[in-house]
Amino acid sequence: MGETRIAEPRPRLLVLDGHSMAFRAFYALPAENFTTDTGQHTNAVYGFTSMLLTMIRQQAPTHVAVAFDLAGPIFRSAEYGEYKAGRSETPEEFAGQIELTVKVLDALGIPTLTKEDYEADDIVATLSAQAEAAGWDVCVVSGDRDAFQLISDSTTVLYPTRGVSEVPAMTAETVKAKYGVWPAQYPELAALVGESADNLPGVPGVGPGFAAKWLDRYGDLDGVLAHADEITGKKGEALRAHLDDVRRNRRLNALVRDLELDVALEAMELTMPAREPVEELFDALQFNRIRERVFEVFAERLGSQAPAAAVEAAPEPVVATTAAQLRDFLAAHAGALLGLHVAVDGPDLLPKRKVPVPGTFGTPVGVALAAEDAAVYVDLDVADPDEELMTALRGVLADAGTDKAVHDLKRVLKALAAPTRPTALGPDAALEGVVDDVALSAYLIQPDRRDVDLAALAQAHLGTPLEAPEEAPAEQDAQGAFDLDGGQETAARAARAARTARAAWIVRRLSVESTPQVLDRGAQRLLQEMEIPLARLLARMELTGIAVDGDILDGLHADFTERAQAAKDSAWASVAEATGGMQVNLGSPKQLQEVLFEHLDMPRTRKTKTGYSTDVDSLQDLLEKTEHPFLENLMAHRDATKLKQTVEGLRETVAGDGRIHTTYSQTAAATGRLSSLHPNLQNIPVRTEAGRRIREVFVAGEVEGEEAVLLSADYSQIEMRIMAHLSEDEGLIQAFRDGEDLHSFVGSQVFGVDPDDVTAEQRAKVKAMSYGLAYGLSSFGLSKQLKISVDEARGLMKGYFDRFGGVRDYLRDVVAQARKDGFTSTIEGRRRYLPDLSSDNRQLRDMAERAALNAPIQGSAADIIKRAMLDVQAGLVEHGLASRLLLQVHDELILEVPGHELERATALLKERMGRAAELSVPLDVHVGHGRSWHDAAH
Repeated sequence: MGETRIAEPRPRLLVLDGHSMAFRAFYALPAENFTTDTGQHTNAVYGFTSMLLTMIRQQAPTHVAVAFDLAGPIFRSAEYGEYKAGRSETPEEFAGQIELTVKVLDALGIPTLTKEDYEADDIVATLSAQAEAAGWDVCVVSGDRDAFQLISDSTTVLYPTRGVSEVPAMTAETVKAKYGVWPAQYPELAALVGESADNLPGVPGVGPGFAAKWLDRYGDLDGVLAHADEITGKKGEALRAHLDDVRRNRRLNALVRDLELDVALEAMELTMPAREPVEELFDALQFNRIRERVFEVFAERLGSQAPAAAVEAAPEPVVATTAAQLRDFLAAHAGALLGLHVAVDGPDLLPKRKVPVPGTFGTPVGVALAAEDAAVYVDLDVADPDEELMTALRGVLADAGTDKAVHDLKRVLKALAAPTRPTALGPDAALEGVVDDVALSAYLIQPDRRDVDLAALAQAHLGTPLEAPEEAPAEQDAQGAFDLDGGQETAARAARAARTARAAWIVRRLSVESTPQVLDRGAQRLLQEMEIPLARLLARMELTGIAVDGDILDGLHADFTERAQAAKDSAWASVAEATGGMQVNLGSPKQLQEVLFEHLDMPRTRKTKTGYSTDVDSLQDLLEKTEHPFLENLMAHRDATKLKQTVEGLRETVAGDGRIHTTYSQTAAATGRLSSLHPNLQNIPVRTEAGRRIREVFVAGEVEGEEAVLLSADYSQIEMRIMAHLSEDEGLIQAFRDGEDLHSFVGSQVFGVDPDDVTAEQRAKVKAMSYGLAYGLSSFGLSKQLKISVDEARGLMKGYFDRFGGVRDYLRDVVAQARKDGFTSTIEGRRRYLPDLSSDNRQLRDMAERAALNAPIQGSAADIIKRAMLDVQAGLVEHGLASRLLLQVHDELILEVPGHELERATALLKERMGRAAELSVPLDVHVGHGRSWHDAAH
């Protein structure tokens, strides 16, 4: 008897119609929610990538390929000029997203195919035929029903029904049940019925039901055509009148299955993508959450084929129980850089929202210090801590002579402050000697990086996981059933010690690797003199928080709720007669489409897959055209609802001390600007009546027992002053030196009138243009923003550049210099690396050029406000003032000041902010004070 052989699993090809699925993704995700800071929309790219990963996980392919259409003519349109004619114009937001999707696929190592004169459908059909002939299974993903003809025993078609989230399989049975024919006959049915997506008209009055009956009766389409004279009634007459159309439809919807393609099936094998290209591209696209999903899905699919992550063993920590053990470790590694990691318990998260419970900052439960080949761990989660050991630990933490590297210094400082409950270390343990924060270093090296989590950095830069696999069982045991003999708790503590020590060891390794790169990029001074000190200041600000007036906050919520309801009632009343009393859901695009375009017969907006657009821009345009009260009330309802949600977000984040403790991020914006979360205080509108009312909520509390006031200061036109400085334009510089109203001055130059004669409309136009130019605004973009013609916008820009040639030359030269250097620089030397300036992909290149225009200006503004914050804080300490810095919002600083210090604090604030940078124009600082943030406005 011969040896029994186990059959190899059949290869499985996953092939996607790229254009079809990218369009589906575009309409499934709102474009406004997926935009890079350079203005590039990425919703189609993100949705396609997410769907692709889902397909790989669900379908478990061995091989993957994606087919795309080309922009030129195809053989079908040569035969029938109306083929696919009449399709709605491609949305502006979709521009460039196919090219970026191809770029993602390149980074993932997935081949893309195109063919002149043919469509993606034909490529898909050819690949399906080739794979079937090779004995493979095939899974086709397409939003085009023409693909149904490919279904066979070995080929399945996945056809999306809702966006890209629901992509069910269409088997022969499901096609038969839905359309009354088997897959091979679906194109024959489509030839009779027509296909609106391809602009192929069918036989008038003949739907799928009748077409299926004819095909069943006469066997196939040829049989139907041969017996056309026997079919009675109006449908028979219509068929006989359109025989040529039916034959043409059948020729055109037949997919080509024998193309010569440039990529062989074997080259489509799914392999683990290299991490670096994926990281770089996803940073440029500002994709964060999905990047780790890429590697999870590929590793899950490839299993043993995936290269195993190198898990280097961290040194086993000495768990110090005495001060002598800690001192022995320090003596053995005197003068060495130590990695420091603090294990934190909490903070708890609010249910559903997954944001920290207000006012909680986590409590330290263990501290590890790691050298190159050794580590020590001190457990803080003990009922009776050894005081001598705690004193020794506090001493090494506070020792400025012991060099330490940490990850996320701000988090560590807040944990050590332990404001929520007492710890073994005692209150406010000092941390000195921090020479590196590896999160900040990674950010300065690669400012576009969106994920500076320690696990991500370990994987990306060291190629090793943060937690070693062998540590997992102990962690699982620690979460198991209660163990009476205490063995489980012992195991849990040992696992935590090992995890914390490994994290400290990885932090040190990351610091050793990143320090030469920080030096090479000229970022050492920024790290040491700006970002690390700023992390300390931000930790203090976050712990302090800002007081709120709960009564005003509750009143605002009630008012905005009432406004939203009143607007809804008025909206319903304004269309009651037209709709027969329909209580339309104002948040439902489908119901809004019904009211606007059916009941009210309004002018049609931009066409989308689900009908006519009801986004904000479309509705605003409709309102301007029609002035209909329904639209006025609809927009009022949207505004009130948004404000209500803002106020609800504030209410949820008021801590037990009656203050809001926002969280700042130093690494979220590539330009260097700070961002604010939980809640985002930078999103509160500045110039609207509602925004002013929200700012009344934020008030001064008490400082050292004395009633305080809020002191606010901001820079006037900081970005335009930086533009004047960097461009060295004599006209702009002189205007600022003379104290001119900048926009009136620019308006007078552009429009050729005296500054006093510049109208409000002209001033608004030059203001929008002045700021827009710093962000790469085109004449088309300016025309859209100002609602003027492109020619007028072009003329406006020409007039501006004719008068301010220095700005024109600067904007041209900064991109050219960045292309030469590979990066831009701020006045403080903060670099933003833009390798895509030389990309052969136009969309990536355009994104990089826009970034090159605004990074030096926005980045310099960020540097100036950061420098001002540090200088103001230093001044408060130098002068022994109790006043404290609470918030930084855009270009504004807010302090809480005891009444008797107001005069000195005001003078200090103006002086320190005014000297934060040496520019060729003065920094103009406006100051105000009052009980509330609104009262302090100026």
